[in-house]
Amino acid sequence: MADRYGSDVLAGDWRAPKRGRAVEAPAEIGAVVEEVTTDWCGEIVAVDRDLHTLTLEDRRGRRRTFPLGPGFLLEGRPVILAAPKKAGPATPTRTASGSVAVSGAKARVARASRIFVEGRHDAELVEKVWGEDLRIEGVVVEYLGGIDDLAGHLRDFRPGPQRRVGVLVDHLVKGSKESRIAEEIGRSPLAANVLIVGHPYVDVWEAVKPDRIGLSAWPQVPRSVEWKVGICQHLGWPHADQADIARAWRQILGRVNSYDDLEPELLGRVEELIDFVTS
Repeated sequence: MADRYGSDVLAGDWRAPKRGRAVEAPAEIGAVVEEVTTDWCGEIVAVDRDLHTLTLEDRRGRRRTFPLGPGFLLEGRPVILAAPKKAGPATPTRTASGSVAVSGAKARVARASRIFVEGRHDAELVEKVWGEDLRIEGVVVEYLGGIDDLAGHLRDFRPGPQRRVGVLVDHLVKGSKESRIAEEIGRSPLAANVLIVGHPYVDVWEAVKPDRIGLSAWPQVPRSVEWKVGICQHLGWPHADQADIARAWRQILGRVNSYDDLEPELLGRVEELIDFVTS
């Protein structure tokens, strides 16, 4: 017998909306949604996190702004639109030296081998560009405060096959004091486990590309003037004492972010030393 009254209207979830219950969804740029109270349909072209709004553009190019939240249809289904989550900082794929970055790598226990540099500024520059690589390789960089007694430092260190020393020297050019010291050590028994390399610059400051500090070229400083003082004079920076020189170096070092800010004559030598002490 036919049911003249039809099915039970109270059967099932009679309170559920016909299109289903609203779910949260990100307001992605490019998605097409409809605002149900106005029937405005358009593409999401802007989302303002601070104002908690989104802007829709319809097919005629007209734009209208609505509050984020409920009251939208996405592909015919009700949604509660929220601003997309901010992406976290991208994991770097390269270190400052240009090497492939090793994500999550811990510093290695220091090797017995070492890299010696002349001064504090050399050490700070090497640390800024190659520091991450050196920690992974377990290489310590030490500054000597000049290389006049390099032979003495090496004798105290006692280099060996598992205890190599790489030395980075400023102004290593033919006829310089530095070249004479390097040649003497090269003729000594220490030479078997020591590599001395250098760049042609009077000071490591000059290994920073000059345009990074607004110069077309590093100026020529008369021999009668201390080189760093002469550079500060040329740049119009204070140079009355060592504190002024230190502040000038911080300015220069602050312009260095990667290997691309340094001259090739320094880059190649540091890489050569790292290879020597880790091989």
